[in-house]
Amino acid sequence: MKTLQVYLLRQLIATVSLTVGAFTGLLLVGNVLSDIFELIATGRASAVLVGQALLLLVPFVFAFSLPIGLLTATLLLFGRLSADQELTAIRASGISPARIAVPVVAFGAAMAMVCGAFNLKLAPEARVAFKRLRDGVLRESGASILSDGRFIDLGPRITIYAQKVDGLKMQGVLIYGTTNVVENGQTNLVRNLDVHAPEAELQLDAQNLPARLKLYQVQGVYLSGNEWQPLYLEQYVHEIADFRKSAVSAPRITDMTLGQLLAERRRLERDGGKATPVTVQIHRNLSFSLACIAFTAVGVPLGVRGHRRETNFGLAASLALLAAYYSFLLLGSALDTRASWHPELIVWAPTVLFLGTGGLLLWRLNRQ
Repeated sequence: MKTLQVYLLRQLIATVSLTVGAFTGLLLVGNVLSDIFELIATGRASAVLVGQALLLLVPFVFAFSLPIGLLTATLLLFGRLSADQELTAIRASGISPARIAVPVVAFGAAMAMVCGAFNLKLAPEARVAFKRLRDGVLRESGASILSDGRFIDLGPRITIYAQKVDGLKMQGVLIYGTTNVVENGQTNLVRNLDVHAPEAELQLDAQNLPARLKLYQVQGVYLSGNEWQPLYLEQYVHEIADFRKSAVSAPRITDMTLGQLLAERRRLERDGGKATPVTVQIHRNLSFSLACIAFTAVGVPLGVRGHRRETNFGLAASLALLAAYYSFLLLGSALDTRASWHPELIVWAPTVLFLGTGGLLLWRLNRQ
């Protein structure tokens, strides 16, 4: 039995290494390398800085690729064992499928601890460090931060969007402004400016940093007191205050570690704010960390029942399971402001469902 367990673990580790590596590469290319291209486009990013940025992105991607790769590897491994009749030989020797699954699920539990370390601490810290590195380079790059179709912070509480950028000149410009409003002892961030200008020009200071934004044919609205007022100006010059610090802000709750999330929830509860989104994020990170156990539990019986050794089958099955799993996470996140719906329980539903389904399928497999 020990020889068999070692054999299964060796096969699983080898397959997991390949699948996690492949998914990590795909997620880097598909989702986050656009941030790297922003750094390269500034002309101020050296090869060392780009390499540092890539390393900071890997923990964030790894937190997602590890559960995905583990599920795919489990399906592939047991599909191959079943197709090659190795499982038939194992069962003929008196070893049940449940005993075969024990070392695999145990490996999934160990990976859940690793995934938890990334989800709850390493990935958020690396993501925040990357954003600070990226924003620092962008702020040092002056006008080179401007590009077609991007939202850019040009100062405290001011965001600009330009449909087309040609040097310092822009077309189809939208300006959004926000401000802090204190109501009933609680500070809220509210929109106070929403304007459009067909043309605009960015003016730089002596250090080649944005100093002011000149807008032409301005139309829009601004908040005066509690009422919105129309705004029509032939020309308007907006002074950009302290551009270097404009992109430095507190991390979003999706980029917070577990300790930061708990502290933020205590602060919101103390100040009378809405803590449900923070609570949902805490439960979401914990639930997704345990996905490694749930994926191995359901992957073993599904791989055996598939009787297929083809990679295409394993990938298709894993993608279908992932779509079902992520739908619950997305639903819980979408309802994070509706405390009465208990979204913090919704994000646990796929983990519990997969564990229960895996256990039921293994039980039925043992009875065959």
